[in-house]
Amino acid sequence: MKKLLIANRGEIALRVIRTAREMGIATVAVYSESDRDSPFAQAADEAYRLPGDTYAETYLNGDLIIDVARRAKADAIHPGYGFLSEVPQFAQAVLDAGLTWVGPRPGVLVDLGDKITARRFAERADVPPVPGISEPVTEIGTLLRFAHDYGYPVMLKRTDGGGGHGITVVRDDDAMRSFFMSHDALEGGDLDKYFVEKFVSQSRHVETQCGRDSHGNFTVYSTRDCSVQRRNQKLIEEAPAPFLTDKENARLTTYSRRLFEAANYVGLGTCEFMLTPTADIYFLEVNPRLQVEHTVSEEVCGIDLVREQLAIAQGGVLTQAPEPRGHSFELRITSENPETNLAPGSGTIESIHFPSGPGIRVDFGVTQGSVISPKFDSMMGKIIVTAQDRPAAIARVLRALGEFRLDGVPTPCPLFDKVFRDPDFVGDGRDFSVTTKWLERKYLTKEPVSSKAGQPASLSAAINAGDAEPRRSRESFVFEVNDKRVQVTIPDEFIGVLGARGHGGRSRVQPLRGAGTQAVARQHDGAGFRDGNICSPMQAVVTRVNVAVGTHVDKGDLLVVLESMKMENYVYAPTAGTVTDIVVGPADGVEAGDPLVSIDVDAASRRGAAAQGSPVGSAAGHQGREDSE
Repeated sequence: MKKLLIANRGEIALRVIRTAREMGIATVAVYSESDRDSPFAQAADEAYRLPGDTYAETYLNGDLIIDVARRAKADAIHPGYGFLSEVPQFAQAVLDAGLTWVGPRPGVLVDLGDKITARRFAERADVPPVPGISEPVTEIGTLLRFAHDYGYPVMLKRTDGGGGHGITVVRDDDAMRSFFMSHDALEGGDLDKYFVEKFVSQSRHVETQCGRDSHGNFTVYSTRDCSVQRRNQKLIEEAPAPFLTDKENARLTTYSRRLFEAANYVGLGTCEFMLTPTADIYFLEVNPRLQVEHTVSEEVCGIDLVREQLAIAQGGVLTQAPEPRGHSFELRITSENPETNLAPGSGTIESIHFPSGPGIRVDFGVTQGSVISPKFDSMMGKIIVTAQDRPAAIARVLRALGEFRLDGVPTPCPLFDKVFRDPDFVGDGRDFSVTTKWLERKYLTKEPVSSKAGQPASLSAAINAGDAEPRRSRESFVFEVNDKRVQVTIPDEFIGVLGARGHGGRSRVQPLRGAGTQAVARQHDGAGFRDGNICSPMQAVVTRVNVAVGTHVDKGDLLVVLESMKMENYVYAPTAGTVTDIVVGPADGVEAGDPLVSIDVDAASRRGAAAQGSPVGSAAGHQGREDSE
């Protein structure tokens, strides 16, 4: 392997570039227009622009990425995580192009990529999944019988879901019938994409970071606990998973080995499980790629997991992991506002100061001046903290949070500070005080203090940031020649000569150069209930409409599900009434303030609102109604 193309962006692209450089492997980055000046594009040996403004045109455009690999004469592709990392067709296309695919073979991606297929695979490997039906259920009678046999609540999960997407918790027969009717009729009959599982009321999310090479060697680099989640998506991870017994550790290793060997898995991957208070361990899924939280496993096993991936992809032998040393936490630094139930925000990073000192690792894909766009993932980077044991690591996390500063966009750091001081989290977790719904129940059930989707920097502030004279002795400019990124550094005195010959002065550097004003978040009033219209709180994509014209809704009923920066956001009825119009449908894109649904408010609700002397309340919520355990 002499030249590696990274088919990704942000901190994971930069992470792979760094290890490849240590191994003497040249790197090629691909980037969208809004990522033109990002650290990963600057760090790669070569970088190529992906024309377009959407996921489909850029980071999900497999044909274009492979074409760039050919032009750059790369001989391997690393997919990172997300985007194309789990798409078997892309993996096969990479192999068909004569390139090395840094990941498991396409057949493994097929076996493990669909949740129903993965359930069946786990059963064949003698690894128990959560009790459920391992095939799509399209008959209401079958759903009701399962719910009556196992008891409510139950979960309806999309087979192609992930990261908490496509999960609906149903708590009684009426809700089951409502779910069935809406998905049988309103969304074009997509019930064949759902399967049913028993809802486990209390559980911890534990996982194993595994590796297997082409010679049949297998290892578990470490266990991890990822129970601190919002909307079924991880926010804080730690390794090794605390409070496990020797027997539980052994079962996790045995189940993981069975899964990897049954699949003839070659590469790195994560086996995810649910651990209950009664010590039941249920299979959830295998993530056939590197994960965001791989860093904490690296810290406690002392092995570079990207190096392992690249070595295994070239036919090498993996490194057998030693016993874990110390304890490590990862904090995902996202552009999410804890004052609005961690709703995504966007804007320009005005300043940033990282923590440092013993046991602190910072993996970030942004820097001062970076634009956080609502079009991409909300994660800006990660802070990883390691110490000799869990209490020492918790104390070190609090120190790191005290040193860290990021201005311009919201972060969850105020919430992290509360979590790492909470007796439930700090104490003995054997009592299952912290489970996968703990964060939502304890910290995210309050009403948002603002209806805004975040607290982005204003457009004028971003533009005015260019008014300060740059304090440097030379300027760097980025050009693109046949879409290949070329950076040229020119001394200040030469720029002065050009300015004198041209406009008689030096042009100031524009901080948003190449990003355009569309990449800067606009401040807005978010969701509202105006003239009978319920409006979107943010720029998003509609994933589900839960009502029909003529439906009578009560206050708090779920109307529309939006997806923004890989987060599901829920829009509820602010009052009782009858749906008179539906303006959007699944896959529609909406801007902040765009109407979604119109409601004719019940007379009783009008009288109640008038008596209170206030308008009908906010229509938007960012937490599912299935947040209780």
